[in-house]
Amino acid sequence: MSAVTLVPVQITGSTRGQQDSRVKRDRLELLTALIGGPRFDPLLRPDLMALPRDHAVFGWACRVPSCLRARADNRDLCNNHAEELSEVTKAGGSRAEFLRAARPLEASDYIEEPVCQICLSRPAGNIRLQLCHRHSQAWLAAGRENPAIGFTAWLTAQEPLPGFGGCVVAICDAFAVSSRGLCSGHYNRYRHPESGRRGRGGKRSSTPVDDSVFEAWCRTADPIWRPGRLTLTGVAPLVAAEIKWGMFVHGQQPHHSVWPLRWLQGLVNRCRAQNVSSLMAVEPKDCPPYDRMIVTEIRNQLRLVYYSPADTKEAGFIEFDHFGGRLRSRRSFYDLSVVSQRWLRDLLWDNLADQLRAPNPPRSDTPYDAGRRACAELSAYLEVEAPAGGHDPVLLNAEHMQAFVADQRHRARNGLQSLGCCGRDGKPTVFSELTRTINANHIRRVLRQAMDSGETDRIGLAREFVVAAPTGGVQSNRTRRPFPDDVARALADEANLALLADKHDPNNGGIRLIWEAIIYTGRRCGEVIGLKLECAERYSGLPVLWHDQTKVGNYDEAIRIPEVLYTKILERQQLTIERFTYRHGRPPTELERSRMALFPSLVRNPDCTRPSTYTWFHTHFRAWVDELDLGRWVAHQARHTLATKLLANGAALHHIRRYLGHVSPKMTEHYAKIAVSALDEVLDRVWVAGPGAPEPGRLLSGDLTGLTREQADALAIDLSRRSTPTEGGFCTFQPVVSGGACPFNLNCEGCDKFVMSGADLLYWRRKREQWTALAERAPDDATAEYLHQVFEPTARAIDGLEKALAGLGLLDDALALDLRRPQDYFHRVWSTAFRATHLTAVHTEHPDTGEARP
Repeated sequence: MSAVTLVPVQITGSTRGQQDSRVKRDRLELLTALIGGPRFDPLLRPDLMALPRDHAVFGWACRVPSCLRARADNRDLCNNHAEELSEVTKAGGSRAEFLRAARPLEASDYIEEPVCQICLSRPAGNIRLQLCHRHSQAWLAAGRENPAIGFTAWLTAQEPLPGFGGCVVAICDAFAVSSRGLCSGHYNRYRHPESGRRGRGGKRSSTPVDDSVFEAWCRTADPIWRPGRLTLTGVAPLVAAEIKWGMFVHGQQPHHSVWPLRWLQGLVNRCRAQNVSSLMAVEPKDCPPYDRMIVTEIRNQLRLVYYSPADTKEAGFIEFDHFGGRLRSRRSFYDLSVVSQRWLRDLLWDNLADQLRAPNPPRSDTPYDAGRRACAELSAYLEVEAPAGGHDPVLLNAEHMQAFVADQRHRARNGLQSLGCCGRDGKPTVFSELTRTINANHIRRVLRQAMDSGETDRIGLAREFVVAAPTGGVQSNRTRRPFPDDVARALADEANLALLADKHDPNNGGIRLIWEAIIYTGRRCGEVIGLKLECAERYSGLPVLWHDQTKVGNYDEAIRIPEVLYTKILERQQLTIERFTYRHGRPPTELERSRMALFPSLVRNPDCTRPSTYTWFHTHFRAWVDELDLGRWVAHQARHTLATKLLANGAALHHIRRYLGHVSPKMTEHYAKIAVSALDEVLDRVWVAGPGAPEPGRLLSGDLTGLTREQADALAIDLSRRSTPTEGGFCTFQPVVSGGACPFNLNCEGCDKFVMSGADLLYWRRKREQWTALAERAPDDATAEYLHQVFEPTARAIDGLEKALAGLGLLDDALALDLRRPQDYFHRVWSTAFRATHLTAVHTEHPDTGEARP
């Protein structure tokens, strides 16, 4: 479908010296120009719409092939076939089999009321013969008198009868069936309270003759419902135009709800009965459920037409769709009325508009909400404490901003309630240090941007007021903890997983498999929820999961997955395909399969292309965790847990970073919180005297056998307080440990304050090999002997370290631990990395000519 043009340029272009505004223009004129545009669907232009059976958005035909009956409201089957399908499914059959074997039915309703083929001005009482009531009776009488007479011969001999004109009901265009002036539908519908209804014997009460009552009824009667028809006659012209525009924009959306024509006709009838002048004057909360859904969506679309961006600024809100930056699962309308001062609200609007116009606008609503909350807090304070309620920026000075900052700090320190922010329950939120930091940073950003653009000078806001707003500082980044062992076991327990699937996912949306995939792979929740249908494949016999890491811009990333997860994904694929087949009566094509989601949303998603939302998953997951009474845990902590386990089992940080898809090494360090390797804990505690000590290699840490976990942790804390890591070991010289400069010019090997640890054994073994190689390549024996003497204290220290480790039974473990020390990763050498392909290219190409070397 083509993109929607909000408003044609020729009717919205501002004249010289005037601001682009639509609020003062005639709204019917705006909509009429839009409806008359070349991109508007011509089927939606007339007031009496006749939509085809197979219309892409408002189709009304039964899905059974060749069935001529209309579907029942928001279903895709007629009433008869819906009942038959219910019986088939109860017997264990499938919808696809039913659609292939269902028998089509003849039409029970008609779109256009048929007329008598003789009179041409009277409605047909006999639909099969297309004869009016009089000619139908005449044909029956002729058949009784002469059974051999043919219908064609009898038909050519008949004379047309005069009609009764059109139906006198104001919004009806059908022929009248009697002299009373009513069509058959309105004749059967009209009942005066005094006339009663059809009795037990089938006798109809007489039609009343009170002309005033009858005329009033004709003016207010609703049209007769016919499939595929929508009658907008009789409603206000603006309401009719608004409904037409709403229907058109509704069809332009890739994922839209179902609007049956019967629901739309009911909305039109109620608008006509209540003399509604515009849908913008209708409160959705006062409407019936079906009307509420339709009216809410139409109003949201009409605001984009009735208001230009400049108008929204004047009215106190902003429309994300004006900037093409609507967030997922968020309405375009964004209210700013919580900021009462007009000048502050305008500055906030400008700040939000600049964010939306940026090349890479924010991906989430956090920056927008934080800015609005900060300005709401400042607005509430100025309303109470500032002169004139803070509405006149000229009266504000630095003292007012300083007082506001002091009030914010007071509330954060004492945990008081917020001034301008409320929770979903309507109660003021509790102020915290994090809240103060966020408010200060965003208020400063809004005011500084206005000052840089010259807006503060234009409105008369003092510069001292702006510069008095301090920065809030760096926000404290409190990351999530990994799952404790008992919580991890509970969240992976089979009985609890069955509870998650059965009770908290009754429609089988796949919550359990989503959670299991997060546990197995450590992917972000959104990455698992957004998996495509064909995300799991085998390569060289190994199962691989393809996914998109949208947060960091990595697409089509592949990781190896366990066989059990691969099997469950295949089962889920079959379930999703069955749901598509149930909906459409056929399996999806290859092109449709490539676009389908593995966990499709169950709402407004007939093609299964839109995945479920994180809100849906998080809501049910949180309810499950609360029911298990485990505390406040979120699914993302499984990612932290996996990173911690990888680190504990010997994986390097750069491997974890690559596997989890991190951009920053600092993020990996946040995730890998706990190194629980028992080997690292023990080897770090095995200390021997260094080469510069009087007795190199003497064991300093004592006997470590029999240490409990608590004793080992206490020893680690004690050692970290009186030592600092250095190359190849630890420095115990207290001035250096306290942060002072080394007085020995960093000569660790010749210092008696230097100790070697068990985790550095491989480092020193490589050092000994280097010295041995140097001595062997010496030009003469004297030089070789000198080198051996220089390295002899270091060799004794290494021998002492090996004996200490052997005595403790840790020598083999230390030799198997072929990893660099964690402190090495803080050195520039290990933080500088190159791609292997680049290094290969450098090695094989000549630096000047670029020609490959042999």
